[in-house]
Amino acid sequence: MSDGRVVVVGAGQAGAQVAVSLRERGHAGAITVVGAEPDLPYQRPPLSKDYLAGSADEDALPLRPAHAYERLDVRLRTGDPVESVDQAARTVRTRAGVVLGWDHLVLATGSVARTLPVPGAVLAGVCPLRTLADAVEVRERLRTAEHVVVLGGGFTGLEVASAASAGAHVTVLEVGPRLLGRALSAEVAADLLARHRDRGVRVLLGDTAVRLDGDHRVRSVVTASGARLPADLVVVGAGVRPATDLAAACGLPTADGVLVDAWLRTANPAVYAIGDCASHPTPRGRVRLESVQNAVDQARFVAGHLTGETDPYRALPRFWTTQHGARVQVVGLARPADDAVARPTEKGLTVFRVAGSRLVAVETVGHTADHVAARRLLGSAADHAVPFSPESPLKAPLSA
Repeated sequence: MSDGRVVVVGAGQAGAQVAVSLRERGHAGAITVVGAEPDLPYQRPPLSKDYLAGSADEDALPLRPAHAYERLDVRLRTGDPVESVDQAARTVRTRAGVVLGWDHLVLATGSVARTLPVPGAVLAGVCPLRTLADAVEVRERLRTAEHVVVLGGGFTGLEVASAASAGAHVTVLEVGPRLLGRALSAEVAADLLARHRDRGVRVLLGDTAVRLDGDHRVRSVVTASGARLPADLVVVGAGVRPATDLAAACGLPTADGVLVDAWLRTANPAVYAIGDCASHPTPRGRVRLESVQNAVDQARFVAGHLTGETDPYRALPRFWTTQHGARVQVVGLARPADDAVARPTEKGLTVFRVAGSRLVAVETVGHTADHVAARRLLGSAADHAVPFSPESPLKAPLSA
């Protein structure tokens, strides 16, 4: 198929990339990208990093200028979210009542921030951080905030704490026994905890907010342990959930994401799902990944599949974060129960994640060379796993 109508629901990294990649691969049919936010498709990672720290402005955030989409004959319809999908008629309807026909539909609906179910969550100064509008508000409030409380010790919460600590007293409140409990090894989490505390960030583990107090705006956070934390800004980093409501409403199977096959097709082979909203099969079971690299890889794959490629999706998962000047990079796919073999050095830390006797992921702090070697090694295996050798863990074995 090279000339059918493609409608992309979602104008984030994945949605914009699939449209551009389709044109780059010679697709001649109409392409429409429909987004809920009014902005041009933009980069999300800087929202909690450079943009929040003040080292990047809004004009640096768009993925491409408007004229780039015009040149590619990609129609952008922003600020008008799709509200329903009719699989039988092959149409979508937007909030404004616009009906768009499609031959292939790509769901790139992303994820939405989880809400905070405690009294006081609606006070002024209590902010999520998911969209550009959220980031604009948080950045503006940071200009005058003296006491910032971050609810959640995941990647976004810790990036906010890193950015905010330069000008405010910051407390991170994490309900779990350690930071990043589902995402990284205990060894890398401990390294990051030490870096935050060294920079003056107060990190409270095993505690959670039960009430936010204030008049018209937040003044303090009351925790389950009874502590009262002063706060004139509370950033809610309680995680996200996949935006699957649209898919579920039109009858597509969902379970922690829109369920797709090895070619990223839903139960309807004319409908794909990519990025944060998609749950796809891997040799280690189904996963739903929240990263820019995953969004880009899956978008490029779908563009290739729609223009004649036949191989299944098998991109190697990758992720990175920067906190207090330390660059953390992850390659591969680890589960919480996997073993961790840590190799600390003066430069940083490398942790090898091992399932059984096979290396399945590598986490690095300040070790780009190890990250690059791990990408090469794991990427060489069809199932992204190789026999683990403690003596030379990043060298290819004689027989994998």
